Amino acid sequence: MTPELAARIVADSRDRVAWVRARSRGITATDVASLTSERAITRAADAKLMGSGFSGNAYTAHGRAREPEIAAWVAATHGIQPSSALFHAVVEKRHLATPDGIAVDSGGRVTLCEIKTTNKSWRSIPRSYLRQVWWQQHVLGAERTLVAWEQHDAFVPVGDEPRCAWVDRDEAEIAKLVKLATALIDELYHRTTKGRMTTEERMPQPAAPRQPFRALALAD
Repeated sequence: MTPELAARIVADSRDRVAWVRARSRGITATDVASLTSERAITRAADAKLMGSGFSGNAYTAHGRAREPEIAAWVAATHGIQPSSALFHAVVEKRHLATPDGIAVDSGGRVTLCEIKTTNKSWRSIPRSYLRQVWWQQHVLGAERTLVAWEQHDAFVPVGDEPRCAWVDRDEAEIAKLVKLATALIDELYHRTTKGRMTTEERMPQPAAPRQPFRALALAD
């Protein structure tokens, strides 16, 4: 990892409390996965402020258990090393992402990995996952991402090894997500500051001294 990338690490998912706290202060790949249009902003703001109430199930437990094995396969076959770091973007530090793997070549080009488990046979990578990938590319400045997935049947892996596909950086899709993320930030700011009085509003200020000639001076 380059010093520039290392300087943008906000937290590490191995310290789950710090990681969750840091994620709550920005827009993550999980947040943008549901941002299909401006109509989704309200629902995304609800989830961000109140939480989804989802604490995991057998499928997420299986995914957590299998991720290190899939990550080891990715490292061995594609040279992308596992990562648990949460990064912020260069310009907007509220844009956050935790890719599953990172590689940086000699020219400084960043390649990412995203790992999934599924009980379905994919014809293509689901759109919500693509939004996560594009967001991670935006945050880390990556040119492409290897999406590796493992299908399972009743939590038993199907096939001898995971499947994978490359997703190239898409500036048009990233621009759409950045626009929606900005709208989400604005909505969250509006909700969390609405009705909150400023110090000046809470504490009556002394009346300004009378200046009988001020209006006349301005008129001149």
